[in-house]
Amino acid sequence: MKKPTKPLSLTRRDFGKSIAATTAALSVPLIVPSRVFGADAPSNRLRVAQIGCGRIARIHDMPGTFKAGGVDYVAMCDVDSKRAEDGKVLAQQFYRDSGGSAPDISTTQDYRDLVTRKDIDAIVISTPDHSHAELALASVLSGKDVYLQKPFTMTLTEGMLLRDAVARTGRILQVGSQQRSSTQFRRACELVRSGRIGRVKRVEIGLPIDPTKPDDAVQPIPANLDYDKWLGPTPFEYYTQQRVHPQNGYEERPGWLRNEAYCLGMITGWGSHHYDTLHWALNTELTGPKRVEGRAEFPTNKIWNVHGAYHVELLYPDDVLVTVSDKLPNGLKFYGEDGWIWVTREGTTTASDPSNPNAKLPPLDASDPKILAEEGVKVRLTRSSEHHLNWIESVRSRKQPIAPAPVAHRSNSACIVSWIAMKLGRPLNWDVKAERFVNDDEANGMLSRPERDPYGAHRLIKALS
Repeated sequence: MKKPTKPLSLTRRDFGKSIAATTAALSVPLIVPSRVFGADAPSNRLRVAQIGCGRIARIHDMPGTFKAGGVDYVAMCDVDSKRAEDGKVLAQQFYRDSGGSAPDISTTQDYRDLVTRKDIDAIVISTPDHSHAELALASVLSGKDVYLQKPFTMTLTEGMLLRDAVARTGRILQVGSQQRSSTQFRRACELVRSGRIGRVKRVEIGLPIDPTKPDDAVQPIPANLDYDKWLGPTPFEYYTQQRVHPQNGYEERPGWLRNEAYCLGMITGWGSHHYDTLHWALNTELTGPKRVEGRAEFPTNKIWNVHGAYHVELLYPDDVLVTVSDKLPNGLKFYGEDGWIWVTREGTTTASDPSNPNAKLPPLDASDPKILAEEGVKVRLTRSSEHHLNWIESVRSRKQPIAPAPVAHRSNSACIVSWIAMKLGRPLNWDVKAERFVNDDEANGMLSRPERDPYGAHRLIKALS
C-alpha cells in the first residue's frame, strides 16, 4: 500500500503569520474579547471550536461544555470528515433540545483552519494522546483558551513546552482531570491534608489494564479519513481500523488506546486521574517522586501493545511510598499513622480488599467513620461542581482553573516516569527540579520521541523560532 501524500507544511502562509504574530508577543498579556464577559447576550457568548469529535467528545466534553452555558459551538474539526459532520449534527441537537437555534457551525479536517480564526475564543481538544501537544500548543500560541483531554501530553518534553507556553501567553488551559470536580475526591484530599490520618506513610493506587489481541491485516484507508494527519508525529504504519477508531458508531473504545505510539496505556490513561488525586492529597502538585521502580508485561503484538499487568513503586517527599498496581482495587487508599482513607469513583465494583473481590466499593471510606467528619477540617481546597463549567468560569474571570497546566504536567510526568520504569525494569532516581533522571542516559532518552515531518510540538516551536 502506498503511503499518503505529504501534507502541507505547518508553516504555510496563513498559519505561520497568525502563530508568528502571537509568538512575537508572548510576554504581553493577550486581550480577551469583550463578548466573553457580562450577560448571556449574543455579543457576550463564548465562541468555541471542537477538535476531535469521537467517543469522549460526544459523551463528555461536548455536552459538558455546552451545558456550562453562555457557549456557542461554531466549528468542528476531525481528521475523519464523517466524525466532524457527526459532531456538527450533535451540537445542533444540543440547541434544539434546549429550545434554541444553532449558530452556523463549520467543519474541517485541518486544525489550522480553527486556530487562525479570530472569531473563535476557545478550543476543546478531545483527540488521541499523541496529538495533544501540537494541537494545544498551536491553540495557545494563537491566543485561544483550551480545554484539553487528559493526559496532558504524550511525552515529558512536550509537557514542558506546553506548560511554559501557557505561562508565557497567559492562556487559560484546563486538563480533563475531572476527579478534581468530584466531591469525594476533594473531600479525601482535604481530610488527608488536614491530618485526619496523621502523617501519611504509604498510598496504594489501583488501575485497570487493557486487553490485547492479534494484529489485524492491512485495510484500505477510508476516503473520509486523512490518515496522514491522524498519524501526526508518529512513524508511518499501515492502516487498520484496529489501530485507529471504529468507522461506525462511538460506543466502542478506539484501538489507539492500546497502541504505544498513540497512548502509553492505563498508566497514563486512568493513571493521570489517580496520580493527580495523589498529588492533590500530598500537596505535591508542583513536584513529584524522587525515586521509582517498576516492572510490567508488554505484549509482543505490534498494534495492541500497551502494558498488561504491572507493579510500580514511587518514593515521594517525606518518604511516602506509593504503590501502583493492576492487582489493587481501582482507586486510592491513603495509609497514615492514625488510620486510612479510601476514595474511588461512584459505581466502582472492584474490591477494596483483594480477599473480598465481589464487594461493592463505597466512593469514600475510612478506617474510622469519625475520620470523615466535616467538622473541624483545617484545609479547604477549591470546589468545582462541574469540570467544564469550571473552565468556562475561568475563561471569563481569567483566574486559574482547578486543573491548570503546571499541575497537569507534574501529575502526567509521574505517570510517564512510571512507564519508563516499567519499560526498563530497574530503579531510577528522578530529579524533580531538572525534570531528568539522575545519571541515566537511557532513561532520559525516553523523555522525548522523534517526530515525523512536518508534525509535532517540537517541530512547531522550531518552525516559529
